[in-house]
Amino acid sequence: MPSVSTVNLTAPLLLLLLWATQPAMATNWLSLARLPRSRPVSGAAPCARLRGLTPGQVGVCRARGEVMESVRKAAEMVIEECQHQFRNRRWNCSTTPRGINVFGRVMNQGTREAAFVHALSSAAVAVAVTRACTRGELERCGCDRKVRGVSPEGFQWSGCSDNLSYGVAFSQTFVDEPERARGLSAGRPLMNLHNNEAGRKVAHHFFSFISPQDPVFIFNVSCLQAILHNMQVECKCHGVSGSCELRTCWKVMPPFRRVGIVLKERFDGATEVRLTRIGSRTALLPRDPQVKPPAARDLVYLAPSPDFCHLDPDNGIPGTAGRRCNGTSRLAPDGCELVCCGPGYRAGRAEVVQRCSCKFSWCCSVRCQQCKNTVTIHTCRV
Repeated sequence: MPSVSTVNLTAPLLLLLLWATQPAMATNWLSLARLPRSRPVSGAAPCARLRGLTPGQVGVCRARGEVMESVRKAAEMVIEECQHQFRNRRWNCSTTPRGINVFGRVMNQGTREAAFVHALSSAAVAVAVTRACTRGELERCGCDRKVRGVSPEGFQWSGCSDNLSYGVAFSQTFVDEPERARGLSAGRPLMNLHNNEAGRKVAHHFFSFISPQDPVFIFNVSCLQAILHNMQVECKCHGVSGSCELRTCWKVMPPFRRVGIVLKERFDGATEVRLTRIGSRTALLPRDPQVKPPAARDLVYLAPSPDFCHLDPDNGIPGTAGRRCNGTSRLAPDGCELVCCGPGYRAGRAEVVQRCSCKFSWCCSVRCQQCKNTVTIHTCRV
């Protein structure tokens, strides 16, 4: 009969063995979005019961439990943003009804859909943790105080800027952990790590550091218009009767929607790669030698995507039967010919309630009436 010590040693080994046979575990932490808000996601005992985490991520949860509520928020952000960006595509980020593999087994394959989810997930963790830092919810980080200085005209750069560096570092620790635990000699871990980093770089792009001597730090209306397109700055006015003679400004995280838009563009231009040995190391190079190597912010994938046309419950693919589509657009991604995969579509009339006759009321609200309109909707045939 086995001793107690043998049983205690066998349990974690079995856990590691089960984890190693699950290739999609890297994104299973997204199942945190399914937990009720009342359920804690930090502490030694709660961390061990979070089924979507790998053993390494459980360790991160135990060591840095205060951040895990931000990770749960990031999981919710990923699902919401993915479904928004792909709402008009064949693959619309539909989720499985239960289980820890939120987007189904399609994430097991090295497709461009998996590439997008990995990039979006790593960016979401960086963004969610950064926001928690700025709100003072995390003891180990706070505002980014590096952006300081006085412009040549004497305006002071001040305020509490979002601490993106801490968020990016935690994203690397938590999101990349499953890949680094497997080793970097196989194609899928390399693909996932590349896309994870691409997502973080896209998020970080909105926070490119600008020297305090840069002209955009002259805080008047005309110069504020010169702030870089991908930078978001919030300011508070000072002066007599709100004249805004002086502004105190700080950098803030842009809406996550902007990150999703950029990553969706990267998805459409993703590069198919293959694992190639170069001397003593392995690397991902374009499958087509005529294609230039992907940049750091580009997405890469290893395998072609399924067509997503037909119902495939085993892989979490709902098919497109009954989906709404755009009957007036032929070749666009949301057009019925592409979304419906060929069986055709039907047109019908439906009554919808929309806001209308909106008026601005001083101060400061917009009041609208509710109007009923009859519209034509198109749906894919079964």
